[in-house]
Amino acid sequence: MAGLGNWSLTRAALIILLLPRSLEGCGHISLSAPTVRLGDAITASCIIKQNCSYVGPESQILWKLGTELQPGGRQQRLPDGTQESIITLPHLNDPWALLSCYLRWGNSLQMVDQAELQAGYPPFTPHNLSCFMNLTANCLTCQWEPGPDTHLSTNFTLKSFKSRGNCQTQEETIPDCVSEDGQSHCSIPRKYLQLYQTMGIWVQAENVLGTSVSPQLCLDPMDVVKLEPPTLWALDPSSEVAPPQPGCLQLHWELWKPGLYMEQNCELRHKPQLGEASWALVGPLPCKTLHYKLCGLLPSTTYTLQIRCIRQLLPGDWSNWSPSLELTTPQRAPIVRLDTWWRQRQLDPRTVDVQLFWKPMPLEEDRGQIQGYLVSWRPSGQLGAVSPLCNTTELNCTFHLPSEAREVILVAYNTGGTSRPTPVVFLECRGPPLGRLYTMAPDPHSLWVGWKPSKPQPRGYVIEWGLHTPSPNGSHKTWKMEHNGSIAGTLLQENIWPFQLYEITVTPLYQDTIGPSQHIYAYSQEMAPSHAPEPHLKHIGKTWAKLEWVPQAPELGKSPLTHYTIFWTKAQGQSFSTVLNASSHDYVLHGLEPASLYHVHLMVTSRAGATNSTSLILVTKALEESELHIILGLFGLLLLLTCLCGAAWLCCRPSRKNHLWPSVPDPAHSSLSSWVPTIMAEEIFQLPSLWDPSVLPITKITVLEEEEKKSGPWESNDSSGTCGLPTLVQAYVLQGDPRAPSMQPQSQSGTSDQHPSPTFPIPLGWASHFEDHRMLPPTFPTSVLCLFPVISVT
Repeated sequence: MAGLGNWSLTRAALIILLLPRSLEGCGHISLSAPTVRLGDAITASCIIKQNCSYVGPESQILWKLGTELQPGGRQQRLPDGTQESIITLPHLNDPWALLSCYLRWGNSLQMVDQAELQAGYPPFTPHNLSCFMNLTANCLTCQWEPGPDTHLSTNFTLKSFKSRGNCQTQEETIPDCVSEDGQSHCSIPRKYLQLYQTMGIWVQAENVLGTSVSPQLCLDPMDVVKLEPPTLWALDPSSEVAPPQPGCLQLHWELWKPGLYMEQNCELRHKPQLGEASWALVGPLPCKTLHYKLCGLLPSTTYTLQIRCIRQLLPGDWSNWSPSLELTTPQRAPIVRLDTWWRQRQLDPRTVDVQLFWKPMPLEEDRGQIQGYLVSWRPSGQLGAVSPLCNTTELNCTFHLPSEAREVILVAYNTGGTSRPTPVVFLECRGPPLGRLYTMAPDPHSLWVGWKPSKPQPRGYVIEWGLHTPSPNGSHKTWKMEHNGSIAGTLLQENIWPFQLYEITVTPLYQDTIGPSQHIYAYSQEMAPSHAPEPHLKHIGKTWAKLEWVPQAPELGKSPLTHYTIFWTKAQGQSFSTVLNASSHDYVLHGLEPASLYHVHLMVTSRAGATNSTSLILVTKALEESELHIILGLFGLLLLLTCLCGAAWLCCRPSRKNHLWPSVPDPAHSSLSSWVPTIMAEEIFQLPSLWDPSVLPITKITVLEEEEKKSGPWESNDSSGTCGLPTLVQAYVLQGDPRAPSMQPQSQSGTSDQHPSPTFPIPLGWASHFEDHRMLPPTFPTSVLCLFPVISVT
């Protein structure tokens, strides 16, 4: 605590030295008290001198405790021109703090002075003062408990004086003994002591807030003598001393040599090194024999032991405990029952190979440690002669026996002896078998195996389990024996891991025989099928493909398959799937596209999960050229039929005003012949070009009058609807450019001879029809052009 105060003062001095030179003599801080009780109030004043260059008429004095501004400062100007600020901190809750005084100069604060504040408690009263006479150091050592921390530097002083009687009077003062920093003990040298004379002793604690003293202790230094502890040893075994019994230890110790002339009492304490055991105290021990036999301990257990002594018949203090001694108690003979099981194999007619297994089952909590096992055989007719077969630390042994041997002896041993012998009788298999076996998995690390007991009821069962592919000798199998023959199942929890196939064997045990062993396979946690059958392509067409696969044989211990799922995916990413029952072995994929690539895989599913096969790639066949032609032809016919139906609908529609083809009247029944104009008006018609580009279009049609006597053939020919005309037909010539515009109509005098144009005479019957019906089209369609006759008029 003193070190803390010195360091605080050093820091305060360093901070003051680092203040700006211009403010060194400006002012200072005065405290009502440099140290106060923790939680009390403290008042501080900061006086700024008149000659300080930073002081102005409106200068403001501010306070900081640590780094936080403190409100509540009262500022005033004294008659001598100095300025003073007083602040009261109502509660000082930190053991150490720095209080700073500042002047506001513009927008900044200038430190004027700093003061260190300390707070704590007055010293608490020391208690539990005790002293002992140390004969080794030849001094009186006293120790005490200082009490809680005061947060202040506190000095402890051991005060004493010589006295008579009960220390009511003080005869001679003994120099004070000041303890070192942080120590709560102090020693008075032998030269200041007077043997067999009482002393008054107390402890005084002092700090800046006060002083406290402990209760006074009155004692005689010779009454508080404290011996050094003895040295503890284990007694070496010898022929004179009997070996220790199980659970016992033989001890020996040597006293401290300066105390050999003193009669002493000693105590022994011990505890086992098992968990958090507590100490057990044994005493007082005999002080003259210096050896002791400690019994009642756990056999084959390591113990920690310590010893201490005190003067006998005289007052004094117990010595410290001796250094620890660690000893292990002797072992006792194993107290176990050995469950046994065996397997036999006939090597030849006279020799049998036997593999014997056993398990130690403790009969008591303290069974004794086992160091090994001994298997022996007593040949028939040889009394007392024992032939050892194997001596091992394992839990199994393999040996050879004559075919007539029916029994061996098994014992467990250690340094304390052997267990009770266990006879192993090799019984013949003549008992009835169990009804049936079944298994279930409560969790991934256990298996329940059940059976139906046979009649008569067995006296017990042997259950073996291990991985399906154990070592050839079977020594890696785990087994256990159930001695209750009325049970119908047991839980297997040893050496069980998930996703592993276990073979479980149950053998019933009868009074003088055994029953046949029965096997079953099981998983503690089943996984998906190990693999899926590979699909193969059997046949393929343009839009179908037939797949087949070979179903896998059922796996041991696994649940059967529930269904298959076939997935096929087109190269463009379209996926399809179908589910099949577990008895399927082939399937036909329909609806495929010709000349397309597909990825196919098969997934098998059981109750535990699903597994996929590898992917099969197949390509469907392409269409043949003849088939393609047939399809294109059918498509063309369908398109043509559609066009014909549309044309028929357009032609036969009643609401259509203008027919697609012009209606040509019968000239014989027309009134055109009854009216013959003197000059026929010539009309120009623009005709579309024909398929032959060399043929000129018709630019003029001249209507001529026909003799009445020749109207008969028109009647017969016109009704036929064909282009057949009378024989008096003159060929016409198409001339001119079809793109040329129409000219003015020709005059009656025939001025058109200068620019001849092809003329198309129209019969009078047709002209009458045109006149009556006003249906002469401006142009004639190319598809209805015919060679009309030119009829001359006389």
